[in-house]
Formats: sequence, structure tokens, C-alpha cells
Amino acid sequence: MKNVHSLLLFCLLIGFKPAFCQFPNVMIGNQNAPEEVSLIINPKNPMQMAAGANLDNYYFSTDWGQHWTGRTIKSAINGVYGDPVLTADTAGAFYFLHLSNPPAGAGSWVDRIVIQRSTDGGITYSDGAGIGKNGTKVQDKPWPAINPFTNEVYVTWTQFDEYGTRNPADSSNILFSKSKDNAVTWSTPKRINRQAGDCIDSDSTVEGAVPCIGPNGQIYVAWAGPLGLTFNKSTDDGDTWMPAEKVINTIPGGWDYPVKGMFRCNGMPVTACDLSKGSNRGTIYVNWSDQRNGLNDADIWLVKSTDEGQHWTEPKRVNSDAPGNQNYMSWMTVDQVNGDLYVVYYDRRNHKGNDSTDVYVSRSTDGGNTFKDYRINEKSFSPDTAVFFGDYIDISAVGGIVRPIWMQYDGKGLSIWTALIEPGMVGRRETFLRDQREDTMDEPVEEVK
Repeated sequence: MKNVHSLLLFCLLIGFKPAFCQFPNVMIGNQNAPEEVSLIINPKNPMQMAAGANLDNYYFSTDWGQHWTGRTIKSAINGVYGDPVLTADTAGAFYFLHLSNPPAGAGSWVDRIVIQRSTDGGITYSDGAGIGKNGTKVQDKPWPAINPFTNEVYVTWTQFDEYGTRNPADSSNILFSKSKDNAVTWSTPKRINRQAGDCIDSDSTVEGAVPCIGPNGQIYVAWAGPLGLTFNKSTDDGDTWMPAEKVINTIPGGWDYPVKGMFRCNGMPVTACDLSKGSNRGTIYVNWSDQRNGLNDADIWLVKSTDEGQHWTEPKRVNSDAPGNQNYMSWMTVDQVNGDLYVVYYDRRNHKGNDSTDVYVSRSTDGGNTFKDYRINEKSFSPDTAVFFGDYIDISAVGGIVRPIWMQYDGKGLSIWTALIEPGMVGRRETFLRDQREDTMDEPVEEVK
């Protein structure tokens, strides 16, 4: 990353305008209408990074995310149909999860969750295994977690009796499965919620189950649904769970809320736990967004628990801008090396009265008590109600190396981006940008030769 560090130092020394000195942005891809994105840094070798985007795009980088190669992922047995998400295990293998579109006669549309594994830095993937098949029921929005003590792979997701129906006899539920053999075989899925949701795929549907691991191997997961924000846990490797989920907060306005210019906006929760050796080890965080302050005032929220989920704090507003702006569609990660907490989201604080949008990262170094905001995109953009942006963005952090991933629209097509945030850059930029005026944000960025 020598060139990245040199660029930042050059900006600081010669005093170019702040807009010139954005965190360096890299376009990961713009082919095949990419959206709904995920990115992971290999904790064993941070030079390696892997990413994915709807419907069947995957990407890999071997130079810290400076350059990316894009390809199309295939699964001959299970098929591919979106909802990509990636993780990496303790041996440095990548896992790519997605929905299914099996060949004719082999199954029905999105009737299973598919997990494919890569042992060569995300360049190639196995054909993968399918989990959760239950007749023609729809299996949706998977998210994985790796147990760092056993290298087991855990997955939680939503099962629909019949997707999109308003029939009160049909319901949605949260399922859990695990693999002890590098995603080759999987346990029989368990239902871990008591309160079912409907099948409409909106506020009263149970969605957004993202698992994480505690310091003693506990499995924690939160999701959204008719009860609001709920939480469950297992202390025996997922074999048993609390008999009923715990309501930990409300989601006023629901997780499916409108934002002007967006085809759809998703405020579903993200769950993470601090496994670092720092003072916040064991803290569980849940992040989401909602419009409790009004239809034109979406905000990013955080609650946390320091006693394994028994008690939870009141919601903390993550974004520190003035009220009245749209801050939406967030994702969160914990840097397990130092315990720093990062939240990425779309933000309109610099664009009163229009749809122009930026991307911000908020960082906390004190266990989520306080946050500082940083704009990370070089060029603002406006979404289009006719263009689906997907339901999530993502962020990964290892030892101060931070890589968010998001979608942008240029009026012609979608592209996906990351920002190269390196150890120490955040602190230096905080001082450098302290007095900048908001109206410099949209000035063009020059290129350093």
C-alpha cells in the first residue's frame, strides 16, 4: 500500500483542497448491473480480499484491494440466484453464500442456501453444498459466521412457506445450520424463533438474521420482525437455543421504509461481537436504521449488551449530523484485532432538498459509546427509483485495514466501490478535514500522476 500512503502524505504536505484528499476510491466492478454487495478481508493474509454482488458476480484482489478481477460464479448442482455474502475461516479459506436457481428438474427457485468454498484466495470456488431444502419453501437472505475456536461455519437465514403471499396460514421463520467439515455437510436446520412472521417480505416478516460468536463460543443472532428487534443465543454450539427470542428494542416505522429516490430501502439489523483482547471483549452490538424521527429523517442506531444479551442499552444514534437528513442502509463490523467498531451507510447530510447521496463510515474506539463520522466516497451520486440497489452494503476490517463496499449509480448504470482506509489514515484525516466546508465535497477529484 506504499502508493496509498504516499498519496495521502502528498495531499497533506502540499495543501490541496480537502475534496482532493478523499480516502482513495477503487471501482471493483460495473459489469452485469452489480448490486447487493459483500466483501471480506482474509484475516490470515490481508492482501487477499474477496467480494460478491447480485446476481452471480464475484471478485478477488491480491494487493490489498487496489485492483480487482471480476468473474461469474457458477454452481452446476445448485444454481445461483443472488443474495451474495462472503466470510473467511481461520485457515484463510473464503466462503461464498448465495441463493439457488437449480437446473430444471433439480429443484425450485431459491429452495436452498448454497455455500461454495475457495482455498486459492477467492480465485476459484467449489461447486458447493445446498442446505435448507424443504420442498418448495423459499430460503432467503443467509448470513454466515465462523467459530474462531473450532473453525465451524454457522449460517442463519429466513424460510418462507410461500414467498410474497398474504395467506395468514403461511409464515416466515429463522433457521440455523452448521458445518464441521468446511461446508461439505450441514446439520439439519433448526428453527430458532418462537414468533413467526408473515410472508410479505416487509416489516412483519422475520428477516435480517446475522450470527456472530462470543468469547466462549456462544452464538448470538438478532433479527427484525413483528416484535421489533429480537435476539436469541446458543451456548452449546447451536444444539439448543433460548425457548423464546428476547425483544431488545423497537423499530419504529419498521425495517422496510421509504427513502426518496430509492427503489427500496432496508433497515434490517446486523449483529457483531468483540473478540479482541481489548476492554470491550465480549460486548455484543446490534446496528440497524429506522425512521423513528420522521419520514425524512432516517438514522443509524446501535444497542449493545455486556452480559451475553441479558440487558441492552438504549439506542445510540451513530451518525452525528444535524437532525433532518436521510442516513440509511447501514452495515457494521468489529475489527477483531483492536476492537474498533465501524458502521458504513448512505448519507445525505451534504445535500439538503435533493437525492444526492454520499457514503459515510462512523468509527468508535470506545465500545460504541461515541462515534466520529468520515465521508469516504470521492463523488456524490443520485439513485433512481427504477434501479434496484439491493438490500445491503458491507464493510470488513482487520488490524486497521478497513474496506467498505457500496453501490453507486451514474445515470447509466450501477457500479460497486471500495475505499482504501489504512491504519492511521482516519486520525490524520480527522485533523485535516476539521475545518473544511461542506460545499467543497462535490468538487471534482484530480488525479495524481
